[in-house]
Amino acid sequence: LSTNNECLKFEYQISLQISQSCLLLCVLVSALETVTSKYGDTIEIPCNNGRVVEAEVTFVKWKYDKDGNILVKHRDQNATVSNDVNYKNRVSIKDFSLVITQVAMADQRTFTCMVVVEEDILEYPVQLAIYKVPSQPQITNLTTVMAIGKPTTLAQCRSEGANPAGNITWFKNKTPLVTDGAAIKITTNVDVDEETGLSTTTSTLEYTAVKGDIDAKFTCQVQHIKSGLPTLLYTYPLSTDPTERVNLQVVSQGPFKEGDNVTLKCTADGNPPPSSYNFYINGEEKTVDSSTYTLTSVTRENTGEYKCSLVDNEDIVASVPITVEYLDVVLSSTGKIVKKLGESLEMTVDVKASGAPQTSWKKGNAKLNSLPKFDKLTYSDSGVYECIVSMAGLKKTQTFELVVEGSPVIKNLIKERGEGMTKVLKCAAESFPKPTVQWSVNGSNVESASEHGKVTYSLTIVPNGNLTVSCTVSNVLGSDIKSINVSALVEDVTMDKQGKTLNEYSDQTILAVGIVVGLMLAVLAIGLAYWLYMKKFRQGSWKTGEKEDGSAEESKKLEENQSQKADV
Repeated sequence: LSTNNECLKFEYQISLQISQSCLLLCVLVSALETVTSKYGDTIEIPCNNGRVVEAEVTFVKWKYDKDGNILVKHRDQNATVSNDVNYKNRVSIKDFSLVITQVAMADQRTFTCMVVVEEDILEYPVQLAIYKVPSQPQITNLTTVMAIGKPTTLAQCRSEGANPAGNITWFKNKTPLVTDGAAIKITTNVDVDEETGLSTTTSTLEYTAVKGDIDAKFTCQVQHIKSGLPTLLYTYPLSTDPTERVNLQVVSQGPFKEGDNVTLKCTADGNPPPSSYNFYINGEEKTVDSSTYTLTSVTRENTGEYKCSLVDNEDIVASVPITVEYLDVVLSSTGKIVKKLGESLEMTVDVKASGAPQTSWKKGNAKLNSLPKFDKLTYSDSGVYECIVSMAGLKKTQTFELVVEGSPVIKNLIKERGEGMTKVLKCAAESFPKPTVQWSVNGSNVESASEHGKVTYSLTIVPNGNLTVSCTVSNVLGSDIKSINVSALVEDVTMDKQGKTLNEYSDQTILAVGIVVGLMLAVLAIGLAYWLYMKKFRQGSWKTGEKEDGSAEESKKLEENQSQKADV
């Protein structure tokens, strides 16, 4: 008996513990807080419903599920966000509450706020529920004619992008329809998008008409459950209004150029709209099971008027004009053009366009004012020319390279004093292709600079005497030569552009002229000395009282001196 009492006592304790555990679990489940957010919004999830005393908190940690760490915030410090790819760019903390932006279906889970105080660790789980209102329903596959007694698919009602999924109900004359396995058959499908997690509900009504259904009004109604309460969102009536007018529009953005694709769309005002249309393309009728028709890789021949009509009534028609812009540019010459110096050249450009084009010219980076025309070509006319023609979003460019050639011509040959005893000879020539130079004496530091057919060659020499230096320039078209005298004794003289200078004379001639000038100066000096002497002599005679004419011997000497002076 004692043993039985102990067993009963033990079973009672076990039962009591189980009851207490179940009660605690029920309390925890019922205490789980739920927060609701709209899809795409920003939600703030409170920690312990906002009843956290900051002064008592060491740090707060937010996580999801079991091991999904989101962020940690220590007291008096900024929050540290984890590298979780789901939340690192979308979360922040505000007064210990977790803030999530751009809420998605993947966020519909349990978040836990873990609070560490001085002597304890507390956890507060919060369930986040996401909702999204479905889109307005779309009615498709609508039947306009029903045979009495024959099952007919009346229409299909589709509502997209919801959470939870929208509920679709069919009505006839405001009376809800329910599948009865005979006259009424309703098929409903719910599809969940794998990427967004949102649901699409599709409901198809199959109905067997009776005589009493003439002029019956059928309706598709969509409801959405939010927070456990159904909400009526849309009521979409089904009608059979006949089409009275069609409209044709160009969907693609113009202006159109050759090679573009152009999409036409035909719409009707009837309900339901037609499922097919007639399109008239270049006068040819094409029936398509769609409201659109695309012209691919259009050309200028596609310019014209396009039409669409009903398949069963071609008198209900609409039209729209389409213009395909085109631009053709042809130069009289392209590529590389080689001309001789002094020749003429006139370029022509032929432009064919669907509108009024604008034409401009450039040479290199410089803008030209008009079409290039050359009466007498020079080397500076060489270069790359570009013709730019634009119109209505179109742009065409044509180029040609002009090369002006000529045999070398030496324009200038000069000498300049260099450093010390050196002299620098400069031979300037014009030609293209660029000529080569050959000097008649050995030198050093041969340099050249070329621009627009002009080239200058420099030669540095140290003359030991009188030299005649020749500069010869040549290319495949010819050659030219010019000479210059160089002396180590006199100053250099620069030639003018025609080459007519004192250098045409030899240095010996210049030296002889200098000697003649010196002799003339000497004769003048002797004459001056004789005049002074005679003046003094005459003054002396007057003082002694001699005759003014002097002696016969002195007169003779005077005549001889005058004769010598005249000879000189």
